[in-house]
Amino acid sequence: MASHFDIDSVIRKIPDFPKPGILFYDVTGILIHPEAFQHCINVAEERYRNADLGAIAAIDARGFVFASPLAYRMGLPLILVRKNGKLPGRTIKRSFALEYGQDTVEVHRADVKAGQKVLIVDDLIATGGTLKAAADILTEAGATVAGIFAVIGLPFLNYQNVLKGRDIFTLINYQSEHVE
Repeated sequence: MASHFDIDSVIRKIPDFPKPGILFYDVTGILIHPEAFQHCINVAEERYRNADLGAIAAIDARGFVFASPLAYRMGLPLILVRKNGKLPGRTIKRSFALEYGQDTVEVHRADVKAGQKVLIVDDLIATGGTLKAAADILTEAGATVAGIFAVIGLPFLNYQNVLKGRDIFTLINYQSEHVE
């Protein structure tokens, strides 16, 4: 049974970042509280222990922090989903829309095996664009996306629509992006 910890108590809420009126949910407070960090990994491990996963995919960069210990504990390969231009060799890329512009993510083609069940891990789900791009890459490479795990979800940004049909699990959801 996973431990219990009130992770909301250690998630920093930074008003007016990155712009006035926005409330930024910062997961780094979890990382300086070992019991909070352990709780996140314990819950994820318990949830996905029997999911017959073949790998875990980590989203650049804070997703690496949560996916790495999970992959280690579960004895699974760790696939890095990196920002464009960070991986040498043959990659599969996908571009996606941001609030102001575009971004691209990529994975090493050789790291994804056809038929492999993959869990995607990130720290926070906002609009879902990065996670959708990662899921599309994995699917294109022949893998099956078994689910998406994140510590924080911001459902008011409607990521559910972007990730429609995906099994999404978050440890905590926040209902507003505005400073109150």
